[in-house]
Amino acid sequence: MKIISGKISVIGAALILAVFCSFSVAMAAEVSQGKCVNYDKEKKVITIEEYNTNFSKSAPYGEPTGVVAAYNVATAMIGIPPEPGDILRFAYDVNGTERVAIRVMNVSKQDLRKK
Repeated sequence: MKIISGKISVIGAALILAVFCSFSVAMAAEVSQGKCVNYDKEKKVITIEEYNTNFSKSAPYGEPTGVVAAYNVATAMIGIPPEPGDILRFAYDVNGTERVAIRVMNVSKQDLRKK
């Protein structure tokens, strides 16, 4: 009886581990940050100029890369509404060639470093 219950607990532990691993993979998302160029509320698309991760006192959010990217925000959770010129951070998934935003944070208007 002890052998059977030991095997069951090992199988149960393996099952729990597999479930947690699948959640971590399913919840992973890409992240991007940059300056808002345009927010088309009708098409539900935000376009940004992406920033790199070279942070400094003169570039606290990174430096502009010149790369312009569009994000579908139709189903995204959006914090403070963005305006052109705001620094935004996106958590997004890629579906084919489309970047589909999951969350949009207006970094320049909700700077957590100041708290």
